[in-house]
Amino acid sequence: MAVAPESQRRRLPGLELLQSAAPAPAEPLKTCLGALQREWRKDDHLAALWQDWPRVAGAQLAPHCRPLSLQRGVLTVGASHPQWRQALLYNKPQLISALHQAGHAVRDLRIQQHHSLQSPVLESEASIWAQHPSRTDVHGMGTCPDCGRPAPNGEVKLWGHCGFCHRQTLSPS
Repeated sequence: MAVAPESQRRRLPGLELLQSAAPAPAEPLKTCLGALQREWRKDDHLAALWQDWPRVAGAQLAPHCRPLSLQRGVLTVGASHPQWRQALLYNKPQLISALHQAGHAVRDLRIQQHHSLQSPVLESEASIWAQHPSRTDVHGMGTCPDCGRPAPNGEVKLWGHCGFCHRQTLSPS
Protein backbone atom coordinates (compact mmCIF):
# COMPACT_ATOMS: atom_id res chain seq x y z
CA MET A 1 0.00 0.00 0.00
CA ALA A 2 1.32 3.45 -0.93
CA VAL A 3 1.80 6.15 1.65
CA ALA A 4 0.78 9.70 0.79
CA PRO A 5 3.51 12.35 0.97
CA GLU A 6 3.56 14.74 3.90
CA SER A 7 2.33 17.62 1.77
CA GLN A 8 -0.94 15.78 1.16
CA ARG A 9 -1.60 14.85 4.81
CA ARG A 10 -3.53 16.97 7.25
CA ARG A 11 -3.52 15.86 10.86
CA LEU A 12 -6.32 16.68 13.25
CA PRO A 13 -6.72 15.34 16.80
CA GLY A 14 -7.44 11.62 16.37
CA LEU A 15 -7.84 11.95 12.63
CA GLU A 16 -5.70 12.19 9.53
CA LEU A 17 -7.14 13.65 6.29
CA LEU A 18 -5.72 13.22 2.81
CA GLN A 19 -5.77 16.19 0.48
CA SER A 20 -5.39 16.17 -3.26
CA ALA A 21 -1.99 16.98 -4.66
CA ALA A 22 -1.22 20.58 -5.51
CA PRO A 23 -1.74 21.33 -9.19
CA ALA A 24 1.32 21.53 -11.38
CA PRO A 25 2.54 25.08 -11.99
CA ALA A 26 1.11 26.71 -15.11
CA GLU A 27 3.27 26.60 -18.22
CA PRO A 28 3.29 29.15 -21.01
CA LEU A 29 1.05 28.20 -23.94
CA LYS A 30 4.01 28.27 -26.34
CA THR A 31 5.77 25.61 -24.26
CA CYS A 32 2.65 23.41 -24.17
CA LEU A 33 2.14 23.65 -27.92
CA GLY A 34 5.79 22.85 -28.57
CA ALA A 35 5.53 19.75 -26.37
CA LEU A 36 2.37 18.70 -28.17
CA GLN A 37 4.07 19.05 -31.58
CA ARG A 38 7.02 16.97 -30.38
CA GLU A 39 4.61 14.24 -29.20
CA TRP A 40 2.88 14.27 -32.60
CA ARG A 41 6.20 13.80 -34.37
CA LYS A 42 7.33 11.09 -32.00
CA ASP A 43 4.10 9.06 -32.30
CA ASP A 44 3.64 9.50 -36.08
CA HIS A 45 0.36 11.24 -35.42
CA LEU A 46 -1.90 12.41 -38.25
CA ALA A 47 -1.80 15.97 -36.89
CA ALA A 48 1.92 16.16 -37.68
CA LEU A 49 1.11 15.17 -41.26
CA TRP A 50 -1.56 17.87 -41.50
CA GLN A 51 0.96 20.41 -40.34
CA ASP A 52 3.58 19.31 -42.89
CA TRP A 53 1.18 18.55 -45.75
CA PRO A 54 1.48 21.86 -47.69
CA ARG A 55 5.27 21.53 -47.73
CA VAL A 56 5.26 17.77 -48.49
CA ALA A 57 2.58 17.74 -51.22
CA GLY A 58 3.61 21.01 -52.82
CA ALA A 59 1.75 24.14 -53.78
CA GLN A 60 -0.18 22.51 -56.63
CA LEU A 61 -1.43 19.32 -54.92
CA ALA A 62 -1.89 20.43 -51.31
CA PRO A 63 -5.03 22.58 -51.78
CA HIS A 64 -6.82 19.74 -53.59
CA CYS A 65 -6.01 16.78 -51.35
CA ARG A 66 -5.43 16.07 -47.69
CA PRO A 67 -4.38 13.29 -45.34
CA LEU A 68 -7.42 11.45 -43.96
CA SER A 69 -5.99 8.64 -41.82
CA LEU A 70 -2.72 6.96 -40.87
CA GLN A 71 -2.89 3.34 -39.78
CA ARG A 72 0.08 1.00 -39.46
CA GLY A 73 2.20 3.08 -41.81
CA VAL A 74 -0.45 3.36 -44.54
CA LEU A 75 -1.51 6.94 -45.21
CA THR A 76 -4.93 7.47 -46.78
CA VAL A 77 -5.09 10.65 -48.81
CA GLY A 78 -8.34 12.10 -50.13
CA ALA A 79 -8.52 13.98 -53.42
CA SER A 80 -11.24 16.53 -54.15
CA HIS A 81 -11.61 15.62 -57.84
CA PRO A 82 -10.75 12.60 -60.04
CA GLN A 83 -8.07 14.64 -61.82
CA TRP A 84 -6.33 15.35 -58.52
CA ARG A 85 -6.66 11.69 -57.56
CA GLN A 86 -4.91 10.81 -60.83
CA ALA A 87 -2.18 13.35 -60.09
CA LEU A 88 -1.65 11.79 -56.65
CA LEU A 89 -1.42 8.30 -58.15
CA TYR A 90 1.09 9.55 -60.69
CA ASN A 91 3.20 11.26 -57.98
CA LYS A 92 2.89 8.47 -55.37
CA PRO A 93 6.63 7.54 -55.26
CA GLN A 94 7.66 11.20 -54.95
CA LEU A 95 5.10 11.76 -52.17
CA ILE A 96 6.34 8.76 -50.19
CA SER A 97 9.90 10.02 -50.60
CA ALA A 98 8.92 13.54 -49.47
CA LEU A 99 7.10 12.09 -46.45
CA HIS A 100 10.22 10.12 -45.47
CA GLN A 101 12.38 13.23 -45.87
CA ALA A 102 9.98 15.13 -43.58
CA GLY A 103 10.41 12.41 -40.93
CA HIS A 104 7.12 10.55 -41.33
CA ALA A 105 7.18 6.74 -41.24
CA VAL A 106 4.78 6.12 -44.12
CA ARG A 107 5.36 2.91 -46.04
CA ASP A 108 2.45 3.16 -48.48
CA LEU A 109 -0.21 5.56 -49.75
CA ARG A 110 -3.85 4.78 -50.36
CA ILE A 111 -5.54 7.40 -52.49
CA GLN A 112 -9.29 7.86 -52.65
CA GLN A 113 -11.90 10.31 -53.82
CA HIS A 114 -12.89 12.60 -50.95
CA HIS A 115 -15.49 15.33 -50.90
CA SER A 116 -14.92 17.80 -48.11
CA LEU A 117 -17.74 18.63 -45.74
CA GLN A 118 -17.60 22.26 -46.74
CA SER A 119 -20.47 22.95 -49.07
CA PRO A 120 -20.14 25.73 -51.61
CA VAL A 121 -21.80 28.98 -50.70
CA LEU A 122 -24.94 29.22 -52.79
CA GLU A 123 -26.40 32.50 -53.95
CA SER A 124 -29.68 33.53 -52.41
CA GLU A 125 -32.83 33.33 -54.47
CA ALA A 126 -33.17 37.10 -54.28
CA SER A 127 -29.67 37.69 -55.71
CA ILE A 128 -30.28 35.19 -58.52
CA TRP A 129 -33.57 36.86 -59.40
CA ALA A 130 -31.94 40.31 -59.27
CA GLN A 131 -29.75 39.41 -62.24
CA HIS A 132 -32.12 37.03 -64.08
CA PRO A 133 -32.02 37.56 -67.87
CA SER A 134 -35.82 37.71 -68.17
CA ARG A 135 -36.13 40.84 -66.00
CA THR A 136 -37.17 43.70 -68.21
CA ASP A 137 -36.94 46.23 -65.37
CA VAL A 138 -33.19 45.49 -65.08
CA HIS A 139 -32.13 44.71 -68.65
CA GLY A 140 -34.82 46.51 -70.66
CA MET A 141 -36.74 45.34 -73.73
CA GLY A 142 -35.51 44.69 -77.22
CA THR A 143 -36.41 42.62 -80.25
CA CYS A 144 -35.53 38.98 -80.90
CA PRO A 145 -33.33 38.78 -84.02
CA ASP A 146 -34.84 35.39 -84.98
CA CYS A 147 -38.60 35.92 -84.63
CA GLY A 148 -38.78 39.73 -84.50
CA ARG A 149 -40.98 39.74 -81.37
CA PRO A 150 -40.35 41.87 -78.26
CA ALA A 151 -37.91 40.14 -75.89
CA PRO A 152 -35.99 40.98 -72.72
CA ASN A 153 -32.50 42.27 -73.59
CA GLY A 154 -31.01 39.90 -70.98
CA GLU A 155 -32.30 36.85 -72.87
CA VAL A 156 -31.09 38.17 -76.22
CA LYS A 157 -27.66 38.91 -74.75
CA LEU A 158 -27.43 35.47 -73.06
CA TRP A 159 -28.76 33.20 -75.83
CA GLY A 160 -28.70 35.37 -78.93
CA HIS A 161 -32.50 35.23 -79.21
CA CYS A 162 -35.61 35.29 -77.00
CA GLY A 163 -36.55 32.59 -74.49
CA PHE A 164 -39.21 31.15 -76.84
CA CYS A 165 -36.75 30.73 -79.71
CA HIS A 166 -34.17 29.34 -77.28
CA ARG A 167 -36.70 26.74 -76.11
CA GLN A 168 -37.24 25.63 -79.70
CA THR A 169 -33.49 25.12 -80.16
CA LEU A 170 -33.41 22.90 -77.04
CA SER A 171 -36.40 20.69 -77.88
CA PRO A 172 -35.95 17.75 -80.27
CA SER A 173 -37.59 18.31 -83.67
